[in-house]
Amino acid sequence: MSEQTDATAVRRVSRRAKYLTLLAVVVGSLLALLASTQTWFTVHLTDVADHTATLAVAGSAAAPALTALSLAGLALTAALAIAGPVFRIVLALLGLLLGASVLISSISALADALRASSATITTATGVAGTSSIARLVDSVSTELWPGAAVAGGVVLVLASAAVVLTNRLWPGSSRKYQTRFEDQEGTALLLDGEADGEPSSEVSDDAEARAVADGESTPGTGVVDKDTAIDSWDDLTRGEDPTR
Repeated sequence: MSEQTDATAVRRVSRRAKYLTLLAVVVGSLLALLASTQTWFTVHLTDVADHTATLAVAGSAAAPALTALSLAGLALTAALAIAGPVFRIVLALLGLLLGASVLISSISALADALRASSATITTATGVAGTSSIARLVDSVSTELWPGAAVAGGVVLVLASAAVVLTNRLWPGSSRKYQTRFEDQEGTALLLDGEADGEPSSEVSDDAEARAVADGESTPGTGVVDKDTAIDSWDDLTRGEDPTR
């Protein structure tokens, strides 16, 4: 009874570790994606400029790569949910790279707000060039959303590191996502997953059908030659019962 209770507790902890880590990846990606759609900077132009007094610079303009990186993080979550232990480590390293890229993109925009806003200013005023844009701009106000993008990148990095640390605790993926093949003896082998439970009937049926087609014997049956197998298929084609 105690062993069963311990096994149940272990399974509960493993599921919790998996779901919390996946949730963290989703939260980090969504936070960065949401930040990319919001206003990051408000540019105040000089009085001598014959243009709009203020310009709003969206995160997608200040950090163009942020949207793609965020969507890649969401796709990474789905891949982590079905990946096996080895491939999970590879995906976790990719997650670390994505999180670091989000941080670099966001911090670079924060470090030089004028340069990050230059594309928006050029579109609105038609003025290009660093020195020309600088003469047009009186000041640049920074909103809270760049900090939200940085926070999303930090969450992505920490969640990906958690995948590496808790990888062994995660339960195996569903059998439908496992890669199966047979060795030379016809034994079903599983990749990227737990090999628990009974062998799949689908694998056994495939092995038996292959053996019949090759004229080999199958467990629990006599030797079936190729002619008999072909005749059986012909009977089935005509709608007759080959077992009579």
